Parts: sequence; structure tokens; C-alpha cells
Amino acid sequence: MQYSKICETYKELEENPSRLKKTEILAGFLNKLKKEKNKEIIYLLQGRVFPDYEEKELGISTQITIKALSKATGIAEESIVKKWKKIGDLGEVAEEITKTKKQSTLFSKELSIDKVLENIKKLPELTGKGTVDRKLSLISELLTSASPIEAKYIARTILNDMRIGVGEGTLRDAIIESCFSDKDKKEASEKIQSAYDKSNDFAEVFERAAIGYKELEKVELNPGKPLRVMLALKAENIADGFERVGKPACFEYKYDGFRMLINKDQKGEIKVFTRRLDEVTKQFPEVKDYVKSFVKADTFIIDTEAVGYNPKTKKYTSFQDISQRIKRKHDIAQMQKELPIEINAFDILYYNGKSLIDEPFSKRTELLRKIIKTEKWKFRTSEQLITSDEKEAEKFYAKSLKEGEEGVMIKNLSSPYHPGARVGHMLKLKPASNELDLVITGAEYGTGKRGGWMSSFDVSCRDEETGKFLEIGKVGTGIKEKTKEESGNEDGVSFDELTELLKPIIVSEDGKNVKVKPKIVITIVFQEIQQSPSYSSGFALRFPRLTALRLDRKTSDIATLEEVKEAHKKAFLRRQF
Repeated sequence: MQYSKICETYKELEENPSRLKKTEILAGFLNKLKKEKNKEIIYLLQGRVFPDYEEKELGISTQITIKALSKATGIAEESIVKKWKKIGDLGEVAEEITKTKKQSTLFSKELSIDKVLENIKKLPELTGKGTVDRKLSLISELLTSASPIEAKYIARTILNDMRIGVGEGTLRDAIIESCFSDKDKKEASEKIQSAYDKSNDFAEVFERAAIGYKELEKVELNPGKPLRVMLALKAENIADGFERVGKPACFEYKYDGFRMLINKDQKGEIKVFTRRLDEVTKQFPEVKDYVKSFVKADTFIIDTEAVGYNPKTKKYTSFQDISQRIKRKHDIAQMQKELPIEINAFDILYYNGKSLIDEPFSKRTELLRKIIKTEKWKFRTSEQLITSDEKEAEKFYAKSLKEGEEGVMIKNLSSPYHPGARVGHMLKLKPASNELDLVITGAEYGTGKRGGWMSSFDVSCRDEETGKFLEIGKVGTGIKEKTKEESGNEDGVSFDELTELLKPIIVSEDGKNVKVKPKIVITIVFQEIQQSPSYSSGFALRFPRLTALRLDRKTSDIATLEEVKEAHKKAFLRRQF
């Protein structure tokens, strides 16, 4: 298939904001894709070249893209930068300058989608001396052969900034529309979601769906392959928790750490993944030792929370402390000594060759406690209470807070495990606070003592319908002015640290203001949510404050527009009484 075909689809998607229309457009493209051998083309519809479970990053900055555009068109980098600052989208710049490119097109040829995938998939593999030059060659080779519209979407793809509004739900619906008749759609929808939850791979799901929904049932969990974790909704209080999950209910400590899915595959290899699907086995070498000593099973997938503690005082620390270990590539042994972790296991999804996600939680948690030998500060099962008594549950909740934990999880005993879903049969209860996980989408450079740092950050929620990120406010408080080196082990994140994280993902600049790729997730507390025409979400946070940098979370984990609306509604109702 020629790359121009998918670019025509991109253009239609970009011009039609309606989710129903986008589904129709995608379904039309997928009908054509059925005839293609390479079903990986489907990744491109989300601006990706790898399945969701692959943690590979293309690692292409705006600077490399500008150099590649200059090399392919013969237009000076300074001119390209000038246009970029004016337009704010390197994709549109690529389209505009390709129309008048100076370089000869004698050796250019019509681009195929396979060629685009081939070149872009090589980018993460390049390392060592000469890497930048080799990346430039791969990208400029595509741009030299590209038409204006093809150049636009090549640039956007390598920068991970597609702007066509295709979310996971829209793509799933399009697969249903293209592969099933009306009478089969309801059953197929459930099977497609289940297959995707297990595989995290739309290419596999689409290929099987094109055969029939019976084929979708053959998708199985695979230890050693990252899996999205099940997520909880919020409970208002203990009574609300019982009402929503039923009695008796399971109460477990909610730990202030980060999710860790621990896998042991058929070869005996142990792998550790975060909820972002990133493999962190090397960053946490002690986990392998813990598994060998404390888990009795041939193969498994165990859902856990890794909690940091001070090795001298034996007191638990906040997530912010151990988050340093997630991205660490060097001095791992030293970090392990300084910031040790304790694993708290609370669910098991796979055991000795069999998936357990359709089994009731009561059976899963019973098995988990049978196969794990516990030792404090190393590996243990979560603190748990099963009860129908509200007073007993309140005492357990108070005990968890007294011991420094965040609160409790409340679980329905007969519920299955739904990977990747935010479910109503598992709830989290914490002391009342207005708190949201949001993503940084822009920033402003500071002045005076904050000169050189980004000091005010645009934060956004996510619209599940369109996949777009909608601004909800700016935050500049709760952030340290001292650098990491100056503050030592002091909790919190600094302006310097945030600036260093955001610089490589800048997508446009306008004076002191920059727009960045939506990648860095942070936790914000605020006084209240107000309706506001000033931000694209229609809402604004009053007195927001940054409390945590969440390197363990993806943009799919942040607050949705619906959650923001619900929080605003509840706050409004509370003010009436």
C-alpha cells in the first residue's frame, strides 16, 4: 500500500472532529488493510510504529527533524526554525517547504507504507558513534521522496505528535465496524476488548478479528510480556465503598509506591514491568532474588506495589524518593542500597500455565497467600481485611493511615481482573482532598532567580472521545527552587528537574512559551474546580499545587474530561449544603 493512501486518511481524520465520523473513516481504511499482508500498518493510525507493549522510543527531537528537513529540501535550517516558531507545527512546516523544495527529486520514488515503517522502526536501534547522522539519513531518505502531505505526516509521526484525534476506543470501534455485521457487533466488542487487554497489540487483534470473533478467543496471557494493570475508581467513604462493591468486601492497604507487575515465564526468566509497560528488571535487581526466595510457582504474573523505605530508620518513604530508580541506567547497585524497596503483592493474574483473570478475586487472593512466603522489608502480601462490618472497616482504614499508608483499596470478592480498565468493583479511599493526575502540555520560562528554568506549567486532562489533551490550568507552586544536588535527599521535584525532562520534548516555541509533547504526568492538588472559558477543557483549577512527578504513569492514566466534570459537579453539590 502506498503511503499516500494512509495520508489521505490522516487528513480526513484531522478535518472531522466527530468520533462517529472518525470511526467511519477508520473502518473504511481498515477494510482496505484486510487485503495487506502487513497488519502492522494499523500502528500508524495512532502515530506509532510498534505495539503498545513495546517500550521503544524513537528518540527524535525537533532539532533532528529540522536538520532532516533541511537536508531533504535544501532549505536553510534558520528558515525552517523561523517558520516553525510562526506556525507552531513542524508537520505543517514540512508540508509547506516540501512544496517548494530546492533539492532535485531525480532519485526520489513513490513511498510505500512498508518503507516508512522500515526506516522509522530502525531509529530506536541506532546507538553509539555516528547515531545522529544515521538517523538523519533514514529520515531524510523518506522526506526526499515525500509529497507535501506525506512530509507533513512523516514529521508528525517521528515527533509523536499526530494531531488526528485517534484514541484506543475509536480504533477499537473501527475494527468492530470493519469486521463484523450488526448482529455480531455486541459480542464482538467484548471479545475485541478482552483480546486487546491481553495482548496490547492492535495488529494481532485486527488480524484475528478479520477472521472472526472465535479467533479472538484464542488470545491468551503471556508471562514475560507487559500487561496493563487494572485501575480503581474513587470511593467517598467506607459506606459508599460497601454500597458499590457489596458485602462482604475486601479491604487492603493502599501503599504510597508504584505498581510493579512481576512475571516469570516458561523459561524461568523473571521480568518486571511498570504500569507504563516499561521493563525495569535491571533497575530493580533485588526483585529476582526476592522471587526466587519467596514465590513458589513455575510461571506467574503477580500484581504488586513497590514501596521505598529508609534502610537506617526502617521507615517507609514517599513514591517521589524511589521514583529516581525507575529511569536509572547507571550506579544501580548504589541506588539499591540507598533506596531499597519492599514488594507488597495483592493480586495474581497467571499461575502455572493458566490465566486467572476470569476467576473471582476471592480465589486469586487465596492462592496468592498460599504461594508467597513473606518477609518484612523484602516481599510480602498486602495487609488485608475481609468484612461486612463498617466499624471494623473504619478501624482498618484508620490503622492504615496511622502506619503512614495512603488509605485503603476496597474490592468486590467475586470480581474478575480487567487489564487496563478503570473498574467499579475496585475502589480507592484516601483522606478527602482535591487531587488529579494531569499531563504537562506547555510551559513558560521564568525570570530573575528562575531564569533559564521553566517555571509555570500548562496542565491538561484527556478527552476520551477524541483522544485530545485539554488544558485545565497552570501550576507553578509545590516545586523546589533547589536543584537535585543542592537539595540532597529532600522530597519533591525541582524547576531544574522538570526543565530537563521537558526540553527534549518541546514541539514549538513562542518567545518564553513552549508547547511540549504530552508525556510528563504529575499529581496536582487544588482548592476547587471552576467553569472557565479560558481553557480548552472549559474548566480551571483554583490554587493548583504540584505534589508529585509520576514517572510510572502514562497519559492514559491521567484524569479524563468526564472525571473533571464529575469532580466539579460533586463540589457544586457540596456547596449547596
